[in-house]
Amino acid sequence: MGRDLAGESRRLRAAGPAAPIELPGGIPAWGIVDPDLLRKLLVSPDVSKNPRLHWPAWFEGRIPGDWLLAPWLSMENMLSAYGSEHRRLRTLLSKAFTPRRIAELGPSVQHTTDELLNALPSAAEDGVVDVREHFAHLLPFDTIGRLFGLPTSMHDELRACIDIVLAPVLGADVAMASERTREILHELLIAKRETAGDDLTSALLAARDGDNPPLSETELLHTLQLVIAAGFETTVNVIDQGLTALLTHPKQLELVRTGQASWEDVVEETLRWQPSVPHMPLRFAVTNIPVSATTTIAAGDAIMACFGAANRDPDVHGDDADEFDITRPSRRQHFAFGHGAHACIGSALARMQATTALRTFFERYPGAQLAVPTEELEPISLVANGHQHLPIRL
Repeated sequence: MGRDLAGESRRLRAAGPAAPIELPGGIPAWGIVDPDLLRKLLVSPDVSKNPRLHWPAWFEGRIPGDWLLAPWLSMENMLSAYGSEHRRLRTLLSKAFTPRRIAELGPSVQHTTDELLNALPSAAEDGVVDVREHFAHLLPFDTIGRLFGLPTSMHDELRACIDIVLAPVLGADVAMASERTREILHELLIAKRETAGDDLTSALLAARDGDNPPLSETELLHTLQLVIAAGFETTVNVIDQGLTALLTHPKQLELVRTGQASWEDVVEETLRWQPSVPHMPLRFAVTNIPVSATTTIAAGDAIMACFGAANRDPDVHGDDADEFDITRPSRRQHFAFGHGAHACIGSALARMQATTALRTFFERYPGAQLAVPTEELEPISLVANGHQHLPIRL
């Protein structure tokens, strides 16, 4: 469940470029850890993200509906599309997700950051506050809410449902949370059909691409679920891990404060060292794929992109790849936003928010300290690489 990214990455690499792994629930897959092989597979037409077409275990009913990772696979959006269908969905979304919209969010991100940081002392007990809950968790959702025209009345429940879906724990009702997420987003679509605004939801409703049909109702719901959830939870984890890294590496923090490195350097090394999604579920072999003289990924096999392990490859990042170093020359050579056709469409927004959040936090609270030893910080899951709580003494 994500408790030892560094140690697990070393064991995966020792098993070869493609390692046989077992996912929660006893589901077999191949873990791809070699950067060159990973890059090759992420752009190959022999690898699909559509379980409905290319994973026999899924379409033959051998995967339980309540499996922890099922919500990642059951959605009909660009995350689980293949070939021309993926290109159609991504093109329609990219027409709405423009650089202009991202740039226009800059002032509101800074304003919200300032407000949340000013309010932290009121949430503190004896000077200690859970900064994940009261800052890192709130800023990205406020931003994504503005981007999609989400009424504030929907924020709390939708955020709670997304937490369960993207950061599942054993015993959580993931299916119910996923269904409730779609119900809330259906309400949003109804509201935007009645009164369109200058937001991404309205843009998706109006999106067209030549002769290609617009998004179906299911595609609209699942696309909103994907981009709102991915645009929120992953950015939470970048901020969470960036704060943790700097609070536990004071010499690195001093490099930024003295101008020897930039906040952008901090964000890139955080993305490499502790990517928000260290294991990206799932891809599927369309045909037999030889990966070495002795190993072949068979058609229909599941494939897990192990971004966290690839990001720590010593052949790329040196023998100290497990260390956090914001001056590392290879800090930008990471898979935190994926690669190829499925690369994250919101990477610019995530970088902007994380840079603003980290810079402003340490300007506002220069004496902040982690309130517990790092070994007491509880991770979330194998997919969502953050902490359940981040107690900081302001």
